[in-house]
Amino acid sequence: MEKLIYVVWKQDGASPQSFRQEMLGGTARQLIELGARGLAVNLTDELTVQGMRITQMAEPMAGMVSIWMDTALRRGPLEAALARVTKRFAGYLVLESVPIVNTKHVVSPGERLPGLYTVAFLEKPDFLTYDAWIERWQGHHTQVAIETQSTFLYIQNVVVRAVTREASPWTAIVEEAFPAEAATDPMVFYNADSPRKLADNQRRMIESCEKFIDFTHLESHPMSAYVVKS
Repeated sequence: MEKLIYVVWKQDGASPQSFRQEMLGGTARQLIELGARGLAVNLTDELTVQGMRITQMAEPMAGMVSIWMDTALRRGPLEAALARVTKRFAGYLVLESVPIVNTKHVVSPGERLPGLYTVAFLEKPDFLTYDAWIERWQGHHTQVAIETQSTFLYIQNVVVRAVTREASPWTAIVEEAFPAEAATDPMVFYNADSPRKLADNQRRMIESCEKFIDFTHLESHPMSAYVVKS
């Protein structure tokens, strides 16, 4: 089984509501009919906290589609289906790791996952070798993130290679889900029970991120998350 991630941009004139309806409706059904063993759709729609977005893009993405297939070699028809309903897309073959499996807020297929869902797109800094970057991120930072945040779902996607032209040179795509209150309450976001614990967790998180993230190329997007087929 292989996992593909497609970052998508909606067509000009399409509203977030109509794009959501299409992606979760006809397009989702078509992707499954064409061979998607699993399908998740994340959208930057009106239900997300857009004030939390960090982007360097002139035209920010409209969402992300994750597709699990027996083989990525047969992705052509699925990409054609995405091309019909998007302005453009960028695709990546990834290796998925799930340090925190969602057991607290399980929803039915196609329903919106409750809470705050963020997707971060990372580039390896020039000052690190790839092996050193992987070790700092997965070997060290993973546990720091788990200990200092209120995450109830944590997905790490290591980019194996881009599968489309003109794809951004990301090395990782990270998905995290938090309680809804985390969007406005730092105490909740950083899983703190006192101001002192909040400051300590913020410090640990920032210091860890600085060791492996190039903030000048960081993309972080709040999204609505829907698992259509698991």
